[in-house]
Amino acid sequence: MKKYNWATLGCGVIANELAQAMELRGQKLYSVANRTYKKAVEFADKYGIEKVYNNIDEVFEDENVDIIYISTPHNTHISYLRKALAAGKHVLCEKSITLNSEELAEAVALAKKNNVILAEAMTIYHMPIYKTLNEKIHSGELGKLGLIQMNFGSYKEYDMTNRFFNRNLAGGAMLDIGVYALSFVRWFMSSCPDEVLSQVKYAETGVDEQAGILLKNKEEEMATVILSLHCKQPKRGTIAFDKGYVEIYEYPRGQEAVITYTEDGHTEKITSGETKNALLYEVEDMEKTVSGEGDFMKLSYTEDVMKMMTRIRKDWGLTYPEEERATEKI
Repeated sequence: MKKYNWATLGCGVIANELAQAMELRGQKLYSVANRTYKKAVEFADKYGIEKVYNNIDEVFEDENVDIIYISTPHNTHISYLRKALAAGKHVLCEKSITLNSEELAEAVALAKKNNVILAEAMTIYHMPIYKTLNEKIHSGELGKLGLIQMNFGSYKEYDMTNRFFNRNLAGGAMLDIGVYALSFVRWFMSSCPDEVLSQVKYAETGVDEQAGILLKNKEEEMATVILSLHCKQPKRGTIAFDKGYVEIYEYPRGQEAVITYTEDGHTEKITSGETKNALLYEVEDMEKTVSGEGDFMKLSYTEDVMKMMTRIRKDWGLTYPEEERATEKI
């Protein structure tokens, strides 16, 4: 396989994990771009990266860059996606990939026009445990899927300037943690849910602090999702079939699942992959997709999840400043 030159746009926690994933492969990131040049230099020094850009836009103009990983706040994603895709760069973009379906549709169209790969860095689509479970499910051993139950609760201090509650940084439970739960649901459901009900509790900034979501698709598979930013919950996913149910804890980067069989109650533990290698799996699948080996990035699932999130936020009447400015221009 060709050796691809990766650039990181952003120097935060995820960018550090990306650099470490490249080191596990015996490679280094080709370059780094960041809003603050000093932080970019420090990041490059830490990981032995040779190229640092004085200006973010230089990464899009660099003909040696093959793939850009965007890990900036999600309200900035679409502006960087426009530039990267128009410049003919493949892009792996941190979740949530955009604010809404309209932005995502624009980015997808740009990727198609320029014949490049666009993908969301959703760990669930790349962790080996999910591929292993799919094989078990498709064998028919568990029977027909009935329902899915999802929890994701963080405890964030009530600091309304923090990005989790900050409306100007597209804060809120849905885009930050809900995207994981809904991606899990979409992975196991036969089709995208077309019936959606929800309720929400707002933080004082107006973003969603807690939410409860009910989903059903045309196959009548159902799901419930409970999200919270100020009440700790287990990161737990339960998938119930008529012949057994599957439980996965720490599911965003899960490595273990327990199946309980309906007939006699016996359990089976399945282990596949390692949590610590989550970014490595993303990088490997992205490169295989870019090289033409197949579609390993599940962009259609990303589109379905964004469709759900956009619909739910519209039901709530929850918008962000960027969306409001876009509406004013129409």
